[in-house]
Amino acid sequence: MTALLLRLAGPLQSWGTGSRFARRETGRVPTKSGVIGLLAAADGRRRVDSIADLVDLRVGVRVEQPGRIERDFQTARTRDGSESMPLSYRFYLSDAVFLVAVEGEESLLTGLRDALRRPAFPLALGRRSCPPVGKLEHGLHPGGAERVLTETPWMASKRTVADNRAQSVTLDLVVDCAPDTVGADLVRDQPVSFDPANRSYAWRSVAHRRVTVPNPAWTPPPAQAAHDPMDLLEPRR
Repeated sequence: MTALLLRLAGPLQSWGTGSRFARRETGRVPTKSGVIGLLAAADGRRRVDSIADLVDLRVGVRVEQPGRIERDFQTARTRDGSESMPLSYRFYLSDAVFLVAVEGEESLLTGLRDALRRPAFPLALGRRSCPPVGKLEHGLHPGGAERVLTETPWMASKRTVADNRAQSVTLDLVVDCAPDTVGADLVRDQPVSFDPANRSYAWRSVAHRRVTVPNPAWTPPPAQAAHDPMDLLEPRR
């Protein structure tokens, strides 16, 4: 097994799962459909193109820093300006960072890695208004998605990492799992087609874990010499 490692970071992200009409929510973690859509865009696939070879990829997400929910709203009028349209509410994740491992065949992942380095279409973190910042792909790694996300050191923002003095941190992990996994949740987030005329999603099972990983900014405290209170006394003459 091989996993392609992605770091998703940006001022804003938005990962919708069931939003419709005038209220567009965001999930707390990237969706599989959003990750597959990002890979398809990098690979130059249009919405009407097949994604059959991508939907079986196993996806795991580790929350490096959860960010916070921000709400925006938009106003609009009809084209002739005579009537106001309903307010449209948009929800985003601000200042969030995620580490995503995409597990699959090495040959397919190699092509996707190369596509991410030279994407055919602009990439987005859920919505077109949310471009990624920083290095997106972090190479191919041996092992499954869960193993890679357990072994990779913390990759939050530099400031967040530097401000944490702990030797290790415990992070949330969401990963694809078998339907009979104890405690698994069902989410309607398995992309079938991105075709605007026939957009379709199926159900998938996910497991929630907690993993402890090293903090790369941690340094051991300096060694202190043994304290002898008698050192403060002047020697006898």
